[in-house]
Amino acid sequence: MSPPSTKRILVIGGVAGGASCAARLRRLDENAEITIYDRGPFVSFANCGLPYHVGGVIPDEENLLLASPRLFHDRFRIEVKTLHEVVAIQRAERRVSVKNLQTGEEFEDHYDALVLSPGAAPVKPALPGLDLPGVFTVRTIPDAREIRRWLEHAPARHAVVAGGGFIGLEMAENLRHRGLEVDLVQNAPQVMPPMDMEMVAPVHEHLGQQGARLHLSTALESVAPKEGRLCVNGSITTDIVILGLGVRPETALARAAGLAIGPRGGIWVDVQMRTSDPSIFAVGDAVEVREAVTGQPMLLALAGPANRQGRVAADVIAGRSSTFRGVQGTAVCGVFDLTMAQTGPSEKALRRVGITNYEKVYLHPKNHVGYYPGAETLHLKLIFSTPDGRILSMQATGRAGADVARKVDVVSALIQKNGTVHDLEEAELCYAPQFGAAKDALNYAGFIAANHLRGDLPLAHWDTLPQGAFLLDVRDEDEHAEGHAAGAVNIPLPQLRDRLDELPRDRMIHVYCGVGQRAYYATRLLLQRGLQACDVSGGWTTARMLAAPAA
Repeated sequence: MSPPSTKRILVIGGVAGGASCAARLRRLDENAEITIYDRGPFVSFANCGLPYHVGGVIPDEENLLLASPRLFHDRFRIEVKTLHEVVAIQRAERRVSVKNLQTGEEFEDHYDALVLSPGAAPVKPALPGLDLPGVFTVRTIPDAREIRRWLEHAPARHAVVAGGGFIGLEMAENLRHRGLEVDLVQNAPQVMPPMDMEMVAPVHEHLGQQGARLHLSTALESVAPKEGRLCVNGSITTDIVILGLGVRPETALARAAGLAIGPRGGIWVDVQMRTSDPSIFAVGDAVEVREAVTGQPMLLALAGPANRQGRVAADVIAGRSSTFRGVQGTAVCGVFDLTMAQTGPSEKALRRVGITNYEKVYLHPKNHVGYYPGAETLHLKLIFSTPDGRILSMQATGRAGADVARKVDVVSALIQKNGTVHDLEEAELCYAPQFGAAKDALNYAGFIAANHLRGDLPLAHWDTLPQGAFLLDVRDEDEHAEGHAAGAVNIPLPQLRDRLDELPRDRMIHVYCGVGQRAYYATRLLLQRGLQACDVSGGWTTARMLAAPAA
């Protein structure tokens, strides 16, 4: 019997996509020759933990190291060459040119299959002063080392963080944790731009409460030296500047090799993670993938999808027929003791691609029953298609420990299976007083959406109310006195049946309360009494989130 043929597989870049691909390949093919080239000093590390290492929450750098070259060799007989950069690909010969960054030596290696996992680079625009000492990006362990060294050896009292995405928010929190004053400069009118603005309004308020000054709709323009310190935009004096302006896919090697680049600027791949060259695969932050709900191409720099892409590429190289289904952008971010999460496209993302056949519901339930101590409010936004009720997305914000991520994870799984709001109605979820409610918050989201689809609950929204709309506030008088919509008529729910003659019969009555429940009761009452009525989703709580100042 002839011995099995030996494939030689080269993986360029480690971390999430490349390292998971190599390890999976070994589990599928014991005879393959597998080599990982990485231009950095570490082949597999937790870059998501870097802000927390800077802040001292993760004190030891070693805790960020997930796998070493020695581990890859001993467990998998995979050769790892760190500080080795692949500088060119000769596709016709299936060879790569490699440079040893320590010695300067260059050599060639050959492959049967090549996997590109170059990652993404921090955005560093061509602005004055961004190369000054004290200005840092946060992408690698050496970056975190440099930041910690700067903070420990200089009397740093103040920091400016540019950018309000994951890195920017997490760095703002961790610098405050170290005792620094923080100003966060964000070009957009909100932090976490993938989410809808009203869903991050609590985050804007919370940042201020935690001592981080927020400058929205404010672009980073310049950094300049000033009396031994730094000056940002000519007005903010600081000791350190952190750039969290996003990332761009590392495509230089792929472009030079003539591989196809997608419309969003990432490496084009098919559903099996093949590039335009069938012998070359690509995974991770550098690739362009399909957004599963809209079908649109997108870039997504998240570890979970990168790991799954690595597994798919390994399967295909090993002769299996695996495919990558696309992404939903399921993500979570903690900011001090607040958590925000989402899965699926935001409302503004749907509008951007011309999807208009959807409806949305807002609700603000407690994370568990109110009689058990410690119940916290969740802010939820569920978007579903009409008329079929297919779930498109969910966004959630709430206090840490309020099960924000769990709620979004449940919806994420339903989206993956083309679930509908009727599935949410019937979802059987864990319940004990300290963990939830007999009717879970997600069940309520399904109830509201399904009631609308059945015609039992016409919906309206604060951001699309017609001019001169008749507004009925069914909260109690003291609640109404504390704040209400301009021109709203206040008839508390217990009095409504006795005061129907005060309401118009020739106009739509837009009903609201604090969070939506009493307005639902009132809307059902009015409809059955022959009046025209609709529920303004999410009540006064949503109105305040929509009206929250943007700066």
